[in-house]
Amino acid sequence: MKIFSRSPLIVTVVLLFTSFSCAAQVPDTIVVVTNQKNDVQILDKKGLIDLFMGKYSAFPNGKQATPIDVELDAKLKAQFYQALVGLPLARVNAYWSRLKFSGRVKPPAVEQTLDDVRQRLEADESALAYVYESSVTDKMKVVYRFD
Repeated sequence: MKIFSRSPLIVTVVLLFTSFSCAAQVPDTIVVVTNQKNDVQILDKKGLIDLFMGKYSAFPNGKQATPIDVELDAKLKAQFYQALVGLPLARVNAYWSRLKFSGRVKPPAVEQTLDDVRQRLEADESALAYVYESSVTDKMKVVYRFD
């Protein structure tokens, strides 16, 4: 009988452990954000590709856009470009090396950390960056979500 009296406790502990281990395995969704005051409400994937790969330098409404890369979070950056254009980060870097050499287009601005990105987004209405959804603050506006 003692086994059965403890079984609810055991079941609860097992369920809690399972919940935490499952939550740890689910990757955080990457979202693209801009300043809350920016007029842009939503962007499509093609528009993001055009902005982050140098084809355009303005939002669809014609206002200047400043795409931002996160330098020190290589995992986030690699996940973003894989989801955006289906290329590994090495290929994206090679792409930018060729374009920078030609001098025709300007690569995304670079911020070192996610905190730097957050500060830039809060100060610059033209800023556009990718972050984990859990990092979004009330001063950011989500304009695209990778599912």
